[in-house]
Amino acid sequence: MTEEFLQYVWQHKHFDSKKTYSNYNQEIEIISVGEKNTDAGPDFFNARIKIDNTIWAGNVEIHINASDWNKHKHQQDKSYNNVILHVVFNNDKTILNEKGNTIPTIQIDIKENVINNYKQLRISEKGIKCKSYINLVNPLYINFWIEKLLYQRLEEKSLIVEQKLIQNKNNWEDTFYQMLAISFGVKTNALPFELLAKSIPLNVFAKHKNSLFQIEALLFGQAGFLNKNTTDEYRGKLKSEYIFLKNKFNLTPIEKHLWKFLRLRPNNFPTIRISQFAALIYKSTNLFSKIINTNIIKDINDMFDVSASEYWDTHYTFEKESKKRKKNTGKTFINNVLINTISAIIFAYGQQKNNNEKKEIAIKIIESLPAEKNHIINKWSELNININSAADSQSLIQLYNNYCKTNNCIKCEIGNKIITL
Repeated sequence: MTEEFLQYVWQHKHFDSKKTYSNYNQEIEIISVGEKNTDAGPDFFNARIKIDNTIWAGNVEIHINASDWNKHKHQQDKSYNNVILHVVFNNDKTILNEKGNTIPTIQIDIKENVINNYKQLRISEKGIKCKSYINLVNPLYINFWIEKLLYQRLEEKSLIVEQKLIQNKNNWEDTFYQMLAISFGVKTNALPFELLAKSIPLNVFAKHKNSLFQIEALLFGQAGFLNKNTTDEYRGKLKSEYIFLKNKFNLTPIEKHLWKFLRLRPNNFPTIRISQFAALIYKSTNLFSKIINTNIIKDINDMFDVSASEYWDTHYTFEKESKKRKKNTGKTFINNVLINTISAIIFAYGQQKNNNEKKEIAIKIIESLPAEKNHIINKWSELNININSAADSQSLIQLYNNYCKTNNCIKCEIGNKIITL
């Protein structure tokens, strides 16, 4: 038994409330359980309870044992003086508030099926806790919850954007530039890519926006790839240019050892992604403004269709030649950028500017893209859950990470249905 579960039982009235009596044999009628409090203080606000013939309005506190009231020192806290009812699983002690008044207490009788179903979910194996029972839930209800989770995921991502926006003194262009760099890091190199972006102010690129070579020199130099002596002609030219630009703008490079190549596909090597990032900066001046001011998804998609420079047609790393192949960003990579960065930025912008149209565009971008493929999505596919677009896969990733992995079944609407079967 947990306090969180008792709060859930109270909130959804999953207990026998027909004939409830307090510890003083007062007849209790629950008119309204109140609103759940997510901050400090009593668990529920604005409840309405009829005790004998009198209707009371106030707060409700919930504990496993009545004696927990004293353990938590509520008897010394004035903020609990407005508690009109103490709800417990085990009524082992009469309790008083800070004024010395006795608080009416009820020991709730939880419905047997609710306890049994909750126990089954709790003891289920790791992963998707309800996988043995989810087929008992109406698919329409599951689809409705999945739609809500997409909005929840975008709101969660927009908070990250807002935090970075604060760090950048409300500069959207800088925030977008840094988040875009993170997406080019493809998880493994997200941190060094972010540090790289922060090491070169956007106005430095603006002064050399007409030279892809200089942009590459800045990025590879700041990334630490141009430190050592080389016999590679192109690398040598980049190094010479970088030394000039480094002194001109008083730049400090990041440490080269931060970059990781191990267990990455060659197309995701940081050298390739840095060159593609350079091409994007060269191709797109004021990229954030362009994205925010268009609602044509294809135009946004085309902005990220770039290739690494010619040198990388025959290289994956400096000095080591490979079979000739154009290094485009690729459809899968572009889709990931649109799903994880572009939609989040647009949604966050809509949130801050109170612009629902922008938020709708963010959702439409995700709905227009194919579903992602990863180990989480595979788990849901095995349960025959419909996954038709990135909107579905994003929702299911949110569901798995925020509810399944954290055993948060009582806050999941699918879990709620299963508990009350």
